[in-house]
Amino acid sequence: MKRAYLDWNATTPLRPEAREAMIRAMGLVGNPSSVHAEGRATKGLMERARKDLASCLGAEGADIIFTSSATEAAALALNGRGIHCSGVEHDAVRSWCAEDLVVDANGKVTVPDPSHSALQLANSETGIIQTLPDGLRLTDATQAFGKIPFAFNWCGADMAIVSAHKLGGPKGIGALIVKRGTDVAAQIKGGGQEMGRRSGTENIIGIAGFAAAARAAQKDIESGVCERVAELRKILENTIAESAKDTIFVGKDANRLPNTSCFITPGWKGETQVMVMDLAGFAISAGSACSSGKVKSSAVLKAMGYEEGLAGCAIRVSLGPETSEEEILAFANAWGREYGKFRARNG
Repeated sequence: MKRAYLDWNATTPLRPEAREAMIRAMGLVGNPSSVHAEGRATKGLMERARKDLASCLGAEGADIIFTSSATEAAALALNGRGIHCSGVEHDAVRSWCAEDLVVDANGKVTVPDPSHSALQLANSETGIIQTLPDGLRLTDATQAFGKIPFAFNWCGADMAIVSAHKLGGPKGIGALIVKRGTDVAAQIKGGGQEMGRRSGTENIIGIAGFAAAARAAQKDIESGVCERVAELRKILENTIAESAKDTIFVGKDANRLPNTSCFITPGWKGETQVMVMDLAGFAISAGSACSSGKVKSSAVLKAMGYEEGLAGCAIRVSLGPETSEEEILAFANAWGREYGKFRARNG
């Protein structure tokens, strides 16, 4: 069997719809800030994409500010704001916040002051979904958008961040969604693009791909693709559990993204598992893509109360619309064989 890609939470393959939209956008020569016909044509494409994205996000009437990534969007929203968050947030959010919100053993976060807090909608490592309080300053919807139904106008937050490459769009394009009337000060100043909040000529090709990917992901949700992916995860976890009775499935009883499985096998280091399975033909991770290349225990799992030794034995398997049952069974069986070797070496 060819290699199986099971790291969709890190980044997704580019959807055909996004590729086609990007190729079409490459044919436009104008700068969207120019007033001539070529410029107006490019600006028209950008604004149609903005409108499509707003529709997919349930954000009609909100401002959509295009950025280079969700990380930049988080910086734009949080820099200098004195916002609070928990240890389960992505580093892009944690870097700007006071990390003092309490997380319980199920990964749920208590938010006593929503207007001065950031809370992710879904965790990239565990898939655990939060209940967002009304009046929340910011939600990181990067992992949730395109995997579960989401409507910004009903989520209770003043702002949200999203990224194209998490749902089948290109890398290098993200967005900050802002409720009208919410103050956002520009961090990149210059020509005043993006309603004066993010200067610099817009990435038209990336924007076109982002909107096309969002439309395709919305169709997947509506057609039941996510339910099929959830069934594959169930098969994966049941098969793994048969091979290793002591394996811990993080958040198994919590509301999770349908595609995400994080599990801990005591004593077997996560980075070792990643390397062994890579050689066997499977791409997985030991946590968030931004930190999985570093040999350290998951900050998310430690925030949930797992001690460092256990947290260092976690891996994440994340599925996508193209994942097949054959790939899942092949991975689970290969993992089981490697686990058997590990047990034989370590008693």
